[in-house]
Order: sequence, then C-alpha cells, then structure tokens
Amino acid sequence: MLYAIIAEDHPNSLQQRQSARPAHLKRLQILQEKGALIIAGPHPAVDSNDPGDAGFSGSLIIAEFTSLEEAKRWAAADPYVAAGVYNNVTVKPFKKVFPK
Repeated sequence: MLYAIIAEDHPNSLQQRQSARPAHLKRLQILQEKGALIIAGPHPAVDSNDPGDAGFSGSLIIAEFTSLEEAKRWAAADPYVAAGVYNNVTVKPFKKVFPK
C-alpha cells in the first residue's frame, strides 16, 4: 500500500537540512531503486522553486510500504529527524487515484 509521509520543519532549520541532505537523499534513492518511491520533495517556505535563505517548511514523500508500521519506522529513521529538521511527521495511508 502507499503511504504519505508529511513532515513539517522546525523554524530556521535550513542549515541542519543542508547538512543532513546527502543521507536523506541516499535513503530516498534506495526506495526509488526498489520501485517503491512515487514522489518526494520539499515544500519551499516561499513561492519559489529556489527559496534561498527562506528555506523550506517541510517535505512530502509518497512511497509503498508493506504496512503503516513499516512506513512509520522508516519515517522515524530519517536523517532529517535525527538532525532536528523535522518538528512533526505524520504518516498515513494514501490511495492514488490520478494519474491512472
């Protein structure tokens, strides 16, 4: 089943995000290689693809896991969690309707 991992950043956590980014991307790459990653990316804090010093307000990952518990474990082990980037992480089932 698909699960949405919706994360909200701590304010002023851009430096921690940049430091932990390589490890974060490595885990996403593994999901992609397994064919489990649907989409992933950050939410810019301002209306721009390159928010500069404004940074990001959070992230969205939609991926396939065998259970909600597995998705929650995976999300809890994210390097952004360990680095103090994420203030809150919500994991919930997701049903893809479009595109077909």
